[in-house]
Amino acid sequence: MKKILSVSIILILTIFCLNYSVAQNGMINLDDVQNSKYYPTRIYDLKFMASSDSYSFTKDGKSLWVAKGKDTPKEILKISEITPAPNNLIGIKYISSNIFSYTTKDALYQFDIAKKTSTKVNTINPKGTFTEIDYVSNNIAYKKDNNIWVNINNSDKQITNDGSKDIVYAEAAHRNEFGIDKGLFWSPNGNVLAFYRIDQSMVTDYPIVNTTTRIAEASPIKYPMAGMKSHEVLIGVYNTKTNSTVYLKTRKNESLEEREMYLTNITFSPDEKTIFLQKLNRLQNHLWLESYDANTGELLKVLLDEVSAKFVEPEAGIYFIPNNPSQFIYLSERDNWNHMYLYDINGKMIKQLTKGDWMVKSIEGFNAKSDEVFFYSTKDSPIDNNFYGVNIKTGKLTRYTPNDGTHNVAFNYNGTLFLDTYSNYTNTPNTSILLDKKGNTITTLHNSNNPWKDLEMPKIEIGTIKAKDNTELYYRMIKPHNFDPNKKYPVLVYVYGGPHAQLITNNWLGGSNNFFLFLAQQGYIVWTVDSRGSANRGYEFESAIWHNLGTIEVSDQMDGVNYLKSLPYIDANRIGVDGWSYGGFMTISMKLKNPGIFKTATAGGPVIDWKWYEVMYGERYMGTPENNPNGYKEASLINHINKLQGKLMLIQGDQDPTVLPQNSIEFLRQCITNKKQVDFFLYPQHEHNVRGGDRIHLYRKIYEYHRDNL
Repeated sequence: MKKILSVSIILILTIFCLNYSVAQNGMINLDDVQNSKYYPTRIYDLKFMASSDSYSFTKDGKSLWVAKGKDTPKEILKISEITPAPNNLIGIKYISSNIFSYTTKDALYQFDIAKKTSTKVNTINPKGTFTEIDYVSNNIAYKKDNNIWVNINNSDKQITNDGSKDIVYAEAAHRNEFGIDKGLFWSPNGNVLAFYRIDQSMVTDYPIVNTTTRIAEASPIKYPMAGMKSHEVLIGVYNTKTNSTVYLKTRKNESLEEREMYLTNITFSPDEKTIFLQKLNRLQNHLWLESYDANTGELLKVLLDEVSAKFVEPEAGIYFIPNNPSQFIYLSERDNWNHMYLYDINGKMIKQLTKGDWMVKSIEGFNAKSDEVFFYSTKDSPIDNNFYGVNIKTGKLTRYTPNDGTHNVAFNYNGTLFLDTYSNYTNTPNTSILLDKKGNTITTLHNSNNPWKDLEMPKIEIGTIKAKDNTELYYRMIKPHNFDPNKKYPVLVYVYGGPHAQLITNNWLGGSNNFFLFLAQQGYIVWTVDSRGSANRGYEFESAIWHNLGTIEVSDQMDGVNYLKSLPYIDANRIGVDGWSYGGFMTISMKLKNPGIFKTATAGGPVIDWKWYEVMYGERYMGTPENNPNGYKEASLINHINKLQGKLMLIQGDQDPTVLPQNSIEFLRQCITNKKQVDFFLYPQHEHNVRGGDRIHLYRKIYEYHRDNL
């Protein structure tokens, strides 16, 4: 017994010493993959101070640094000098070059930098939620007791009265689809408030269970599944001057088709008299851009419409030309690529502003003359995010970010200076510079060292392969730091493959993270392909999955795997796959539809059958179970369980309101029926992802599962 104990102690000490030695020799510990010391340093909230050419930033949220041109930034303000103090200085709003607005839990203040004095300008109700502040008028809107309240000049007023679990105000409509991220919208000068009224009384309650109480309690949510009854939305308009509310008359009649229209991308005219919105039918193949009288709610005009054989997906409102309110810019993928179109207020197209086989990703604003509009684009590379301007009159296109990579840019009022924060996967962890209009660097404000400089950093490689039909697909390969081409390596394929996501990007780590680098240090090659269905490659590329999810994108992923298997250093008998959400659906699809290829698989929050997914997203890409029965049948992973070989683990948050736990539970039930062994892990009190401190537990669960079985 003593001999066994002695041997055990020796083994424990040996393992400890080995682990310590490994850590000292440049290997990252799994517990440290989220540690900020292993990510690039940066400065925060870099921006110009109102219409001046001075700019500010904060290093830690506790002090404000200011500079102009080549001047060395100076610390001009500490948070301790502000009374009452904000939580931090990130997110302050400049009213002028010397005054900024900030909030505390119960008030809105303006701070004079020169005088170092604060002035309270309005009250914030600490019990309010979904708070929306207009920094021009200082008016505030919020939700309390299920209804909308406004605070005008420190006076609270309730403007709706029928709010409940079924009648929802102030929240984003249509489950945050169509670029909708809020439910309260102030007009340009803060005199008018538009808001969503969501009637979900007719939507089925879905039972989410809270197990933290001694007797578990039901916490039902409203979840309209594909093909089932959807909610009905109206847009209310409250006028602060007349203290009156009207609703836009968005329905031609009270038919079900009209009641279930999607009302998206609310935009006010500069004079606040008109509201524009993009209305979409439930099939999502017909869009109307309409204008409404903000005072009466009457429909004024249908400015344009778009029809598609697949789907139309509006994700941005219209952008009025600041010095010409009779013209606006409209974004559309009508020619396969997302581009800008100039229209007049009557719906007549004046011209197409941008054109080519590339995407306008977002419009960021205009210069002072309003003759140039700034935007992010994929023009020079699908994996880069560069900043451009286009002259509205001449169409001249200018790129303002000279370095390749992923950029985040702030520009001055005149559109002549640019604060550019960028990174790339080759040699730039994080850099912030001031540029002039010719792309010359005026000064460097921050330049992060490689946070992995004291570690053995794996090699990241980005390139392209060809799908079966010669479609170009981007890949990312992460090789172990001590890679030897004469050895055989196991592979972990990380997959997403669905809409609105792009995994291969030219930023630090190539769009990956330190967990992937940890896996590579453990001896894995980590592989990812952006298959068709992924974002920023054009409408045809993204919509190729329409009505047949889990088909073309699985084929593309397998073309990537076949490329891997052709490489002499890949162990084709040790390939695993991992993914979350749509990636969980893809993980299981790839494993079941290609038996024997993937020895292991881990699928988090996976969609198992699209008939259990929600209306907006589900019907856009799959239609309904009634009008696309074959597509739903083929995509249902339950119908492929009999092909399961090797190890598979499902991971699920028990409070998931996005991909319901029913998906995983029914898959497990059918595995039992089909006599198939499968593993399962549940994260209590987590929703659609595992966040916070439990994230490391998730990483360890995934790593150990593949380590032990691959």
